[in-house]
Amino acid sequence: MPPQAPYPNAPITEAIIDIRVQLPEGTGVGELERVHEGLEAAYPTKRKRMQAEFHGQMGERGTTAAASSKHIGYSFRSGDEKQVFQARLDGFTMSRLAPYESWDPFRDEAKRLWKVYRSVVQPVRVTRLAVRYINRLDLPFPVTNLKEYLRTVPEVSSDLPQELAGYFMQLRIPQENMNSVLLINQTIIEPAKPGVASVVLDIDVFRADDPPSDESDIWRFLEKLRICKNEVFEACVTDKARELFQ
Repeated sequence: MPPQAPYPNAPITEAIIDIRVQLPEGTGVGELERVHEGLEAAYPTKRKRMQAEFHGQMGERGTTAAASSKHIGYSFRSGDEKQVFQARLDGFTMSRLAPYESWDPFRDEAKRLWKVYRSVVQPVRVTRLAVRYINRLDLPFPVTNLKEYLRTVPEVSSDLPQELAGYFMQLRIPQENMNSVLLINQTIIEPAKPGVASVVLDIDVFRADDPPSDESDIWRFLEKLRICKNEVFEACVTDKARELFQ
């Protein structure tokens, strides 16, 4: 589809750039705190990032299970709470929350902070690159047919009632031209306000198979993922949905 100009009321609730890495052997979570040095004024809030771990064991008396959590890094939030970046043992993530402005300032801030992360922990290689945008479409009542707004929706047999109280749909589509994968998640959530039905359209484009590790190649490829994400979004919505974003 032809590229669209930025929407004045884009439905983006969160934009994400994610760079997963392998760190040098022996790198500890304590070293990640140094990523915050010099950034305290812009990102004053620091929180630990924890990873849930589940353990199971089979024995003569049956199966036992236990859960624990592991400290894997930190998240740092801006003063206005609209931007968050994560420094973890498995990588770096930059998020922009609503209101989303545009790609260029978001990408430039991610690139600046990634350079800080990289200089502190010295990654051995990049293992995954991703661009993900989470959209919330607030569809005005009455919504008699989702196809009026969405071109990618679940198909319900004509032998079944057509009214949906909820659904979750996931599509995993190879992007062979980029050796990447497109993941689309779509679901109904609690309405954002009275008089609407709120649908999440979550578009995640990533490459985990031999992604580029050279600095300039990383950002060129992220640009390709972003273009793909835009094309996917436009392919998923109708003109009636686009009117909601003007």
